[in-house]
Amino acid sequence: MKMPEPRASLGVTFPKGYKAAGIAAAVKYPNRRDFAIILSEPSATAAGVFTTNAVAAAPVRFDREVVKRGKISAIAINTGFANACTGVTGEENAAKTAKLVAKALNLPDDEIAVCSTGVIGVNLPMDRIEKAIELAVPELDDSAEAADNAAHAIMTTDTVPKQASIAITVGDKEVRIGGMSKGAGMIEPYMATMLAFITSDAEVAHDDLQALVADAANSSFNRIVIDNDRSTNDSLFLLANGTSGVKLAPGLPGWDDFCDAVKAVCLCLAKQHVMDGEGVSKFVTLNVTGAKSASDAQIVARSIARSMLVKTSWYGTDPNWGRVICAVGYSGVEVEESRITISYDGIPAFDKGEVATSKTLATLKEAMQKRSFTIDIDLGMGNDSCTIYTSDLTHEYVNINADYTT
Repeated sequence: MKMPEPRASLGVTFPKGYKAAGIAAAVKYPNRRDFAIILSEPSATAAGVFTTNAVAAAPVRFDREVVKRGKISAIAINTGFANACTGVTGEENAAKTAKLVAKALNLPDDEIAVCSTGVIGVNLPMDRIEKAIELAVPELDDSAEAADNAAHAIMTTDTVPKQASIAITVGDKEVRIGGMSKGAGMIEPYMATMLAFITSDAEVAHDDLQALVADAANSSFNRIVIDNDRSTNDSLFLLANGTSGVKLAPGLPGWDDFCDAVKAVCLCLAKQHVMDGEGVSKFVTLNVTGAKSASDAQIVARSIARSMLVKTSWYGTDPNWGRVICAVGYSGVEVEESRITISYDGIPAFDKGEVATSKTLATLKEAMQKRSFTIDIDLGMGNDSCTIYTSDLTHEYVNINADYTT
């Protein structure tokens, strides 16, 4: 079937059997939503991937064990404090949060996941967390408004909520996938982004779901670069509660479409992260082709996307392709200058030694003034490729991060 484009609206309550709530609980900031709960009725098969940062937050370590058990009924998310680098107290607070949610919803303790995001090195204010749970539970609802409230409640430096949804048909039944995520900085994680939650109403076995979420992360959240930092709290969950009545597995009708739909939702969310990156004014698609291997293509693309000099040139709409080819050269991948071509939105900047004229540079500069543009780099060394979605680096990024804790 032809896969429809995901809607960048509707979210975790779009599939059947899910409720959500997002409330203002003054966990850290007054007068803003900062605590959310996602509830699955019945409990969902759960899969997830988490940060590869060796300094992983307490909720990440807690959730890894929850996902290994394979079932999640509810996920609680607080903003303001990351509960990272908080030692034994942090571990105790993560477990206590799960128990409080389980008690409030009359659910098993071992089916609750907890997520935190915000400042590192601060213990959770458990009195406020406990109050937040009391306030959130009565607000749980399966409406689009409830999903939107939850998407707002998990934001930190994000300026807009991020949601996506899609529906596919398997036989004569509809299967729905919805999602929400947050994160505008510390985005270069080789995993996901800061926090992402994908819900579905298909019935899928844990091992199949785990393989899918890893694959989906690799083709979406693993392909975005805003800055060069990897969060301590990165977490991506994929839930499947079976309420559609459709059982899916590799080899069964609808499985490939379901995988494509999950990946499409993840990619839709991932692109929203780049568009809303801290201080971002440009969305840049980097296509590296002609590499000897897929690994080489990705290394080159990331080398360009991470370069501060490249990113600042994009901000200033300076068609300084020399910085791009420089990043290609120091990537560590075997390349030959005489084989490389670089173009901006199809306009040649460097073509196997032929450089752009002053007239062409003016055209390139015009292309870079758009909110979104594409840079194609053909290495001329082979047949493999990689696409990375990235952004520029602005004064505002420095302003946001210069006083984040104060």
